[in-house]
Amino acid sequence: MSQTRAAIAGLGAIGRAVARRIAGGDIPGVTLACAASRDLAKARAFLDEAGISCPLVPPAAFPDYADVAVECAPAEALEEICTPMLAAGRRVVVVSAGALLPRPDLIDLARRCGGRIIVPSGALLALDAVVAAAEGVIDSVRMTTRKPPRGLAGAPFLVRNGISVEGLKEAKRVFAGTAREAAAGFPENVNVAAALALAGIGPDRTTIEIWADPAVTRNCHVIEVEAEAARFSFAIENVPSENPKTGRIVALSVIAALRRLNTPLRVGT
Repeated sequence: MSQTRAAIAGLGAIGRAVARRIAGGDIPGVTLACAASRDLAKARAFLDEAGISCPLVPPAAFPDYADVAVECAPAEALEEICTPMLAAGRRVVVVSAGALLPRPDLIDLARRCGGRIIVPSGALLALDAVVAAAEGVIDSVRMTTRKPPRGLAGAPFLVRNGISVEGLKEAKRVFAGTAREAAAGFPENVNVAAALALAGIGPDRTTIEIWADPAVTRNCHVIEVEAEAARFSFAIENVPSENPKTGRIVALSVIAALRRLNTPLRVGT
């Protein structure tokens, strides 16, 4: 099997989980070539403790080391991570899907240079069904997200509008609007909404409600789709990772996407 060299941008909860699996040989055909982090001392301490040997380099150097980059960094770093790889005709696995919506130039760059942007689907059940339905006509896509209040605390939309989620005794709707608006207002919370929009009818026709709910302990998403080919709804409850804004399944979805790069059997769209 040919080897795919992977770079990881960001060694937070997601990046560390992915790094351990690659370095442990759990993904056939994928090797860890390098990583990038804003906090180099902290990143080096993690790599040393985990027994992982790989250089820490700036994202601009990724094309010199890697065939695919995994972006699991703060949303504002997306362009810095993606641009060098896409310009070199390489692939980028993007976790911060919401940050793609205001940056169509990255998709244009991938198209011009032969690069490829991969948005993992594992964090959102039945995304393949939305992709399939979009080959026909989709009338509407609605999403309702419920998260523990601490998983939404500090979101720019809440801060900007003076909305508090502290000390809630019952569920509180904190947002209703389009997926584009949600991605801008909650950049670390609703990447699933951006992935749903990109898979289906776009960020301006996909609608979303976000609730801060003290009664839930998981990140809960309910999606309803009305399409020419089918009417379907699905729900998923993701267990939060050590970062309450992110579900554990996000790292697993990245690992699954990397595994599918070289697998002889690919199941799903």
